[in-house]
Amino acid sequence: MLGVAFAVGSLPLANLAASRLAGVDLRRIGTGTVSGTSLYEVTSLGPLALVGCLEVAKGAVGPALAGRSRPELGAVAAGLGVAGHNWSPWLRGAGGRGISPALGATAALAPEATVVLSLGLGVGRLAGQTGLGCLVAMVSLIPLLVRTRGRPGWWIGTAVTAPLLVKRALGNQPPSGASRGKVYVSRLVFDRDNLHPGTEGRSPGSAGG
Repeated sequence: MLGVAFAVGSLPLANLAASRLAGVDLRRIGTGTVSGTSLYEVTSLGPLALVGCLEVAKGAVGPALAGRSRPELGAVAAGLGVAGHNWSPWLRGAGGRGISPALGATAALAPEATVVLSLGLGVGRLAGQTGLGCLVAMVSLIPLLVRTRGRPGWWIGTAVTAPLLVKRALGNQPPSGASRGKVYVSRLVFDRDNLHPGTEGRSPGSAGG
């Protein structure tokens, strides 16, 4: 069951749609993030809506197989689904940022966490700081879920947020130059791979990834 969760999460649906509809490999354009946002940039709203729903659904498969009576196992399955999306073996370890499957996973395990992630994504986008909004939502999950669900909530919050935060820190490629520390801070806080001037407010990886 855990293997199924990872395998389903690893399906690179956005990249498959981009290749089929636009002849584009999302790893080779823009930020290199394989996400719904990148798909939209090369296609249109229709493919984004369809693939976005499927990407969310991927995250719910593992928890659904685990069942409501095994929340800890469901949490591990959720984390593996997000990890599969973020580091897909079909893309040689590339992938998205994990927000979409995380929404699906939490919808199956703890809907209050889905609300928090959605608010972070939506408010952050309205403020022009999607990455920062998502970060605030992520770090809120564990204390929220411990409060609402106790020990199972800790498992759910930890399993979902760990691959999200690790992916933010690692980015799409290792940082170069003398400012590596600043790059890692920028990635964690704003979800930006680089420190180029003029990128304030832009956090392409987390939006729909």
